Amino acid sequence: MVKNLPVSMPAPKIGVLNISDRASAGIYADEPGQACLALLREWLITPFEADYKIIPDDRTVIAAELRRMADESGCCLVVTTGGTGPAPRDVTTEATRAVIEKELPGFGELMRANSLKYVPTAILSRQTAGTRGRTLIVNLPGRPKAIRENLEAVFPAIPYCIDLIGGPRLETNESAMKAFRPKS
Repeated sequence: MVKNLPVSMPAPKIGVLNISDRASAGIYADEPGQACLALLREWLITPFEADYKIIPDDRTVIAAELRRMADESGCCLVVTTGGTGPAPRDVTTEATRAVIEKELPGFGELMRANSLKYVPTAILSRQTAGTRGRTLIVNLPGRPKAIRENLEAVFPAIPYCIDLIGGPRLETNESAMKAFRPKS
């Protein structure tokens, strides 16, 4: 007689999308995307599979990649780096808004407020976040220091948001990053 063995769940997927004309062309090293991935590995104790890509600042390409990561790859979280400023090529926010179903403006509001502690130009930032199905998409700036400052501010809400949209449970390393979940 064979006993029923527990079925192991596949590791959740997290998308990291570095949006940069120069990094995608090999002119710049991909420091922003790598910095973001390092933070996620530092803060999460839940093993995850990374869906990682570097693409140019092109609205159509960004939107298509966000759709792929959410709909085909099944990422529970997609974080973008870069393309959130006022320059003509900064179109990450527009591409994100084109693919999300529900915008979560509190993410951008908190990131800008937190960034103002460090630089007065934070008011130029246009980060946003929203959901597409069971995927949370969060736009981050393109500099590693700013990525840490912004993601630190909003990350405590990310695991619970993913719970609410029906995604996998992500647990954090509480000595590095404490997530908030209401007591049940």
